[in-house]
Amino acid sequence: MPFAFLKYLQPTHYFRLVSHSGLSIFPKPEYFSDLELEVLSPDTNYDSELASYYDLSWQAIQAGYIGDVSRYQHFESVSVMDNYRFIRKNFHKAWVWYVLVLRVCSLYNPFKEFRAFFLTRSVNRQQSIKHPIKLKDYNTFQSALIATQPLVSIVIPTLNRYAFLQDILKDLEKQTYTHFEVLIVDQSDVFQPDFYKSYNLDIQLIRQEEKALWLARNTAIKQAKGDLIALSEDDVRVRSNWLETHLKCLDFFKAEVSAGVFYPEGKDIPKDRSFFAIATQFATGNALLYKSVFKKVGLFDRQFEKQRMGDGEFGLRVYLAGLKSVSNPLASCLDVKASTGGLREMGSWDAFRPSKYFAPRPIPSVLYYFRRYYGSAAARWALLRTIPISIFPYQFKKNKALMVVGLLITLLLFPIVCFQVLKSWHLASIKLKIGPLIEEFE
Repeated sequence: MPFAFLKYLQPTHYFRLVSHSGLSIFPKPEYFSDLELEVLSPDTNYDSELASYYDLSWQAIQAGYIGDVSRYQHFESVSVMDNYRFIRKNFHKAWVWYVLVLRVCSLYNPFKEFRAFFLTRSVNRQQSIKHPIKLKDYNTFQSALIATQPLVSIVIPTLNRYAFLQDILKDLEKQTYTHFEVLIVDQSDVFQPDFYKSYNLDIQLIRQEEKALWLARNTAIKQAKGDLIALSEDDVRVRSNWLETHLKCLDFFKAEVSAGVFYPEGKDIPKDRSFFAIATQFATGNALLYKSVFKKVGLFDRQFEKQRMGDGEFGLRVYLAGLKSVSNPLASCLDVKASTGGLREMGSWDAFRPSKYFAPRPIPSVLYYFRRYYGSAAARWALLRTIPISIFPYQFKKNKALMVVGLLITLLLFPIVCFQVLKSWHLASIKLKIGPLIEEFE
């Protein structure tokens, strides 16, 4: 990452790592076009010109830069002062204090830290991106890929959710792009094959007795006839142009993955995901990708069965392979969040908030993922960043009086949380010893 202090605030972000070819995601600003520079704000108040360039490169990625210019292979160190300036510009002031405390407790020179902290106190946090980088010709782009009418295989695992599944199937009946098949892997306790007969869809029904989400997706992908795989879920809703907008995105950006955006009922698409950008995450509930991607990086890792972050881990493998994955706001998806069925019946709802006092925190697969790709040191920074927030009751967040109660609850639960974290670390160590369960796809 361009600034060293990001290791405290984003210790397990995709972009902390370079691809297998040795390249970071960050472009060199000297190659930016005038159109791209229009929405960026060069900052000449850094101590070094190098830090100013890194800042501009960071801005470009946040603003949706998806170009193919020369990228940084490695980053040179910049001053403590420049690091504090950067995090003040990009993070809430509470996180700046957090970094200061960590730095002092880590035995960095306290005089140097407090001086840099004090001298950058007038730097204000920037507002989120107001104007993303403009795309030329996207609206008028005529997709040759769509014109060739490739077969798309839509994969949907389901478990005890027929009432919700019917809605997404009705949405698929209305798709403007019609050359697709639907592979449904049904793991329901009471299997209802007649349920599928009423839909005007090419449904390939797969009955799976074992309740295993990643096995279900892997099985469907292997049986899919299409050269393109669309991943969906049984408790989402999509617009009639869902497939079409995914296909157009792949073609326009010459990408291997179109990563759709989720938004909950009653809400809008998050502002920071309302424009095209290099994807910082991958969700198996809304994506379209070439089947060849699985041949390059393998299928889903079954170490994540009944747990969390299996899709995030797959997305990181795509990133490390140097494949282009584009966050696509036009292929948005309404997340209904069914209260029953699905992964909720397999024991995991929240990666960091266990339902039982002595259950591991976080879910062991989270630490398996963090430690495998980023190392144990980064995993510990991630725990420090996420665990305290997960203890604090969410409903107390905006009420100052209740925040005091929440803090007391947090202190009381601290010994239990330490046990939970140690248990998770131990279980993740077992997973690491076994190694990934990633089947190659021929």
